[in-house]
Amino acid sequence: MGGVRELAASFVVPGPCGVAVRDRLKHLTPQDEIVLRAVGEYQGRLASRDLRARCADGLEHSAETWAARKRDLTALSSSRIAGAITNASHDQWALARRCQAAHIQTLEAGIGTLRHRLSLPIGARGTKRAAGGYRSRGEWFRKSRRLAALEARHDAAVRDRQAGRVRVVRGGRRLLNTRHHLTQARLTEEQWRERWEAERWFIAADGESGKRFGNETIRVTLDGEVSIKLPAPLAHLANAKHGRYTLTSTVAFAHRGQEWADRIVANRAVAYRIHLDVGRGRWYLTASWQRPAVQTIPLEAARARGMIGVDTNADHFAAYRLDPHGNPIGEPRRFFYDLSGTADHRDAQIRHALTRLINWAKQAGVTAIAIEDLDFTTEKTREKHGRKKRFRQLISGIPTGKLKARLVSMAAEQGLSMVAVDPAYTSMWGAQHWQKPLATPHRKMSRHDAAGIAIGRRALGHPVRRRTAPPPHDRSDRAGHRTAQAPPGTRGRDGTRPPATDHAPRDVPPNGTRKRGPSASNTVRDAPSTHQWVQDSLMHTG
Repeated sequence: MGGVRELAASFVVPGPCGVAVRDRLKHLTPQDEIVLRAVGEYQGRLASRDLRARCADGLEHSAETWAARKRDLTALSSSRIAGAITNASHDQWALARRCQAAHIQTLEAGIGTLRHRLSLPIGARGTKRAAGGYRSRGEWFRKSRRLAALEARHDAAVRDRQAGRVRVVRGGRRLLNTRHHLTQARLTEEQWRERWEAERWFIAADGESGKRFGNETIRVTLDGEVSIKLPAPLAHLANAKHGRYTLTSTVAFAHRGQEWADRIVANRAVAYRIHLDVGRGRWYLTASWQRPAVQTIPLEAARARGMIGVDTNADHFAAYRLDPHGNPIGEPRRFFYDLSGTADHRDAQIRHALTRLINWAKQAGVTAIAIEDLDFTTEKTREKHGRKKRFRQLISGIPTGKLKARLVSMAAEQGLSMVAVDPAYTSMWGAQHWQKPLATPHRKMSRHDAAGIAIGRRALGHPVRRRTAPPPHDRSDRAGHRTAQAPPGTRGRDGTRPPATDHAPRDVPPNGTRKRGPSASNTVRDAPSTHQWVQDSLMHTG
């Protein structure tokens, strides 16, 4: 166990703090679409202007500058629209700052790895902890050039962060770069332009508690009627009183509809956003609201009825159910998904796999699911894994952040808690101590299934190993029972154990002794040396 890092303590993941539901705006008239496009384009220009002003302020931002920006926008729209735009600009700037810090951290990890490998002799062998030297002088030279490039990027990023300078693209940098690769994206310039403009529109409003139906700018009644408060320059397009435009389409939230209705009846804040899916040609309305902070259950309460350990992989979840004492129950379960294709397809695949996992957990009667607290921020660089391009693509394809957030949100609706554990050594120790003993002719155990057991045992507070250290050699029961998972009183807990799995096949165990002594032979030639031959007396005949 030498060199094993200290493991972080397991903890219960806090539940979701917000809710969002969406419904389609069907049967819109041409006039409705004209008004929505005009409002989105006009307020989008205001949002772009305000974001530019916010980025120019940088670290000099204060409450006074925020109020000045809001006053300027109020003259061009309304105070509520101005508040929504300035809040969105501030959130976008803060997100860019967090991404900037993560980018600097990634650069520092790559620079550290390159410096270490360049300091080693050519062809030096690596270890499990760190990579060795480069294979040739040519590779060493190319990596030295890359080190200089990364250092230059790091210095520029640090200067930008110290100056409070961020780079934000309204509409998305990926869509902006798609403009230069229209053939690969199978888009025409007109199609790309339509998507670009739709992504830069702004039709959103923050909720206000105490106001009618929880929102004054975008109001949705209990019957599903949607009306929008138009900005001052577009007031001539109104078809209702007080400069409002009422859409012919109505909405009805199938998911969480009753919860949404309870909020608007009580005039509690609900935020709305209207956006256009250009690919499908459909308009959608998204409603969101905050939830009060819910106290998570204690870790001991989450462990009371056992746990389901889940190992996250590139194409499936490997899950195993464990009782409160850490014993595997039943058969391993696998929930497959496909992360290829479009973002919507990947998102749907994750949702379907998580739905099957949560339904099985409910049927099993457990109250918690154990997952790894994964973070591949510093693991995706090619400096760390070198030529292992397939492995880098593998870990890059696992949506760890989105996966955890979605699993926590979906599990909370079913009354399940999430326990996050340290992911260190779960696959290695699970395969070492659980894969072979649980494999039978009718049960195929994979390394991922064994990792699910290791995750579940760690969440339950048990060691991953199946047994504790052997007792003293003089008495087999002097140090107590040699089990870490069976509770007292269980029949057969001191019975015959499966073969040891803590050493390689045909190797000497750590205690230096065999599991059982050799059996005596049935032949005279191979009889043990301790056997004594006795000559019987001669029989008397006659």
